[in-house]
Amino acid sequence: MTFVSPVLTGPSDTHARARQHERAVAEAAAAYAALPPDQPVRLAKRTSNLFRTRAAATAPGLDLSALQGVIEVDAVARTARVGGLTTYEQLVDELLPHGFVPLVVPQLRTITIGGAVTGLGIEAASFRNGLPHESVLEMRILTGTGEVVTATPDGEHADLFRTFPNSYGSLGYALDLVIELEPALPYVSLRHVRFPSVAALQDVVDAVMTTRAHAGERVDFVDGVVFSATESYLTLARWTDDLEGRVRPSDYTGDDIFYRSIQTRRRDVLTAHDYLWRWDTDWFWCSRAFGAQVPAVRRLWPRHLLRSDVYWRIVALENRHHVMGRIDRWRGRPPNERVVQDVEIPLHRTADFVSWFLREVPIEPIWLCPIQLRPDTHGRHDDPGDDPPWPLYPMRRDERYVNVGFWSTVPVAPGAADGDVNRAIERQVTDLGGHKSLYSDAYYDEATFARLYGDAAYRPVKRRYDPDGRFATLYEKAVQAR
Repeated sequence: MTFVSPVLTGPSDTHARARQHERAVAEAAAAYAALPPDQPVRLAKRTSNLFRTRAAATAPGLDLSALQGVIEVDAVARTARVGGLTTYEQLVDELLPHGFVPLVVPQLRTITIGGAVTGLGIEAASFRNGLPHESVLEMRILTGTGEVVTATPDGEHADLFRTFPNSYGSLGYALDLVIELEPALPYVSLRHVRFPSVAALQDVVDAVMTTRAHAGERVDFVDGVVFSATESYLTLARWTDDLEGRVRPSDYTGDDIFYRSIQTRRRDVLTAHDYLWRWDTDWFWCSRAFGAQVPAVRRLWPRHLLRSDVYWRIVALENRHHVMGRIDRWRGRPPNERVVQDVEIPLHRTADFVSWFLREVPIEPIWLCPIQLRPDTHGRHDDPGDDPPWPLYPMRRDERYVNVGFWSTVPVAPGAADGDVNRAIERQVTDLGGHKSLYSDAYYDEATFARLYGDAAYRPVKRRYDPDGRFATLYEKAVQAR
């Protein structure tokens, strides 16, 4: 196998990067061994895309920040070995100039590939490419025993390979991964198609997932936005090397705002880079909470600070100091409940869920992203009666889903308690046969959580790779926020 580097000048530079990475792996294992054995282990990261409020850490964190970057690329096989702490922004910066991207690029720049695999990631390519962990061929994982193991679909550590997705660091940390890539073109052509109801949109999603086309045009990406019960859109997009008559591609990294263009433009063209980060600039539409969409404010807001991680730091400051909460109390306003969630709903029940949500929860817009697990990942052919291929997030290969994302706050109603709206959402998702991502607040009791998130598969793997409980369990992380 001949490896080439997308960022370095020749084989010697590629080998140098590989040697540097191996030193970082050895240093990571040594740093883990040096941590106090009676203290829980946490990952020290400067950025996060989690929305769980955690107690202040008392133990030193494990710094894996040296495990970044593209180590080597096989351009023929379309694979790359990458560091586990590599952000998707860095992956895109290093791979896109050479005509490649990961099969799924989650929509926020600072999501790391290790985080997207041990958690979940999704984007508009997920209707054909599934979830990020499905394009992983191999990963080296630092386990609770301090051992670095190589996990593959059918090797000695296949049990860890299957249960690592959605384990959120409770089984170990990915030090590097071999991932599949796909070719990319310079531009992405978009069509915004309006629907009078989510039911009508749902039918078209089903057809697009079957044919990968709509109205005679190929579809490489599909996601949607619900603005109200009577106004929703699908954005159907495809790779292209043609500006299609435009003088220049659209730019939504400054004054113009992408999600607003969906309602006013039927067709659009973006550079591949800007398409991949179209949602990051305004954190979908959440930047409006910080005034960043007010024209006078936006003109003063430095363009390079229109980024999701900047908004996240503002939220983190509010969570720490509660300035706005005190102002709201001073003004006599009720407290707010955070409702920041992504849920996977079976496609045929999506309209039912959205109708319930719009009726019960005062949050608009809502993001929709169709998803289907890849039909033949790593040579597996699952019959409908087989166990789910990724047991900690038990979606099925024979089922189509839609990710429904909603991110805001709602007033706590008189007589209600903080968390009541989230609990109602959890019940509705479960009743419709769906699952909820675990990056934000969760309220399940332990028995329900075990049933929904693959505890029977998780427990023996936890005992094998973290017998002394150095990492918090998945339930402790996801629900108890440890």
